[in-house]
Amino acid sequence: QVHLVESGGGLVQAGDSLRLSCAASGRTFSNNVLGWFRQAPGKEREFVAAITWSGGDTDYADSVKGRFTISRDNAKNTLYLQMNSLEPGDTAVYFCAASDVRSWYQRQLQRFYNYWGQGTQVTVSS
Repeated sequence: QVHLVESGGGLVQAGDSLRLSCAASGRTFSNNVLGWFRQAPGKEREFVAAITWSGGDTDYADSVKGRFTISRDNAKNTLYLQMNSLEPGDTAVYFCAASDVRSWYQRQLQRFYNYWGQGTQVTVSS
């Protein structure tokens, strides 16, 4: 059975950094597109970042571009999200996701992803 488990969330102040991790078990995801999404209270879940199976291509939501960096370690079957210069607007539950479809152009769509973690809370105080 496939499991994605996020960690690294917490309560920080504006301007601080956090690194989220997403450990996968049950199968390897070295050939899959992996992504991060987030859901703030009272809002829809939204795309944050995605990375190709090789790590050669990445994509970011405009709101996090230049502040967040997505990366992956296929040997460890782990996905990361380095978040710098955090803002109160980044407060949300962050989810990692993996897709079985070897395609890049749907990377921002939630329906593209087959597997989801349970989420980790990130709270940024002003």
